[in-house]
Amino acid sequence: MVQLAFLLVGARALRDRWWVLCALALVLIAIAFLILADAMDGTMSVATQVFGVVFVLEGALGVWAVLAARGAGSRTLALVRALSLIGLGIFIFDYPARNGLALSLLFGAAFLIDGVTRIATAAVVRFRLWRATVAVGVVELLLAAVIGSHWPLAHELKVPLCVAILLLMSGWIMLRASLMLRAHLSEVAILALPIYGARNWYDNAPVIVEGSEPLPAPEGPMRVLVWTPVGSADVPGRRPLIDRYIAAVDRTGAISTGHAALELRPDLYISHYPDEEIEHSPEEFTRILRATAENDIAGRFQPSYAYEAANWCEADQQVEFTNFDQRRLRAFWAGYRQENTYNLTNRNCSVAVAAALDSALEGVVATHLPWLRVATLMANPDVWAAAYIRSRAEAMSWTPGLVLDYARTMKRIVEPAPPPFASRLRDFLRRLARARSGRQASSGSREQAPG
Repeated sequence: MVQLAFLLVGARALRDRWWVLCALALVLIAIAFLILADAMDGTMSVATQVFGVVFVLEGALGVWAVLAARGAGSRTLALVRALSLIGLGIFIFDYPARNGLALSLLFGAAFLIDGVTRIATAAVVRFRLWRATVAVGVVELLLAAVIGSHWPLAHELKVPLCVAILLLMSGWIMLRASLMLRAHLSEVAILALPIYGARNWYDNAPVIVEGSEPLPAPEGPMRVLVWTPVGSADVPGRRPLIDRYIAAVDRTGAISTGHAALELRPDLYISHYPDEEIEHSPEEFTRILRATAENDIAGRFQPSYAYEAANWCEADQQVEFTNFDQRRLRAFWAGYRQENTYNLTNRNCSVAVAAALDSALEGVVATHLPWLRVATLMANPDVWAAAYIRSRAEAMSWTPGLVLDYARTMKRIVEPAPPPFASRLRDFLRRLARARSGRQASSGSREQAPG
């Protein structure tokens, strides 16, 4: 979450004020210890309920935005998301009166599922530092066992424990990043920092050299194009999660993993494809999932969307961005395409698109108060969702399904429609004040009217 907030604000805005972020990190760590100290004597409930209030307000404003929207679009998904936030917020806000056991089991299940997923995917993919990912998964399983049992802590103490762990992790990452920013060169992308180096996806993080040559004028928005596994193959049966995020099996028994690309007309098209089709037979699929050097093959870069669509099919999903850094996007692509190596789980089409999207969105929400913007982003549930998607990709790999979810979530963050949470809250309070003053004026006029 901290990594994503830093990315969106950008290194240039953060570098000169690294000490403020360092202080904010220390504050988060101190709050975490205060939560733990207060929870131990049984008096702690306010800090935890703050999370519930944020979720309820965000969900309520989300429902209002969906009902006020004119276009159909993805209203159903947005409404489900908003109602889920309200439900989770009420669940947390009612803690610890009746929901201590239920909430502790909920958090325990989350750690259990995430830990099992991390261990399983890391053991299969075997990417660089996969053993460290397995260790993190084991720690999550131990936390799930502690949270799910009545020993050594009572259930009423489990939720503050989870909140404190979240704040400690965020504070530690922010502290490390702020110290790294001290010596960070402004022309180097923030993606070059070691905190983004769990995988080698940002080895081509751009170095921006300000030049006098003008950039080509974009002919339309930047488009993330996705061929989902189901949308790009004739699939008879459906396995929702597997088909959506991993692969689908068509009628002939071949495995379709889908595809992802990024387009900025008139001349930039990012599409990394194997030079020769990889045989996705079920017998060999597990072997080629490993992100090791023996699975590296030659790749090629498709020339344009028109060429790709004509030789295959149209993309069935797309996400458009108008707020992005064209210079950083082009600098990333110039570096990435110096090597055409393709690896199904470490350097594939989705990895290229996700890394390009991150490069293009660096610093797009920067302000003259970067530390305040970082704090605002960390309170945005969409940033939490995008950070979770990134963590899933780092534990496994970027897939077309994950890229689609990530692009949609990032669009809600950098191009919010309706406006951001704080703006919506101010507008709601302003409307409420106007309505109240109107009722008071109406009541006063009736009292003064002759009988």
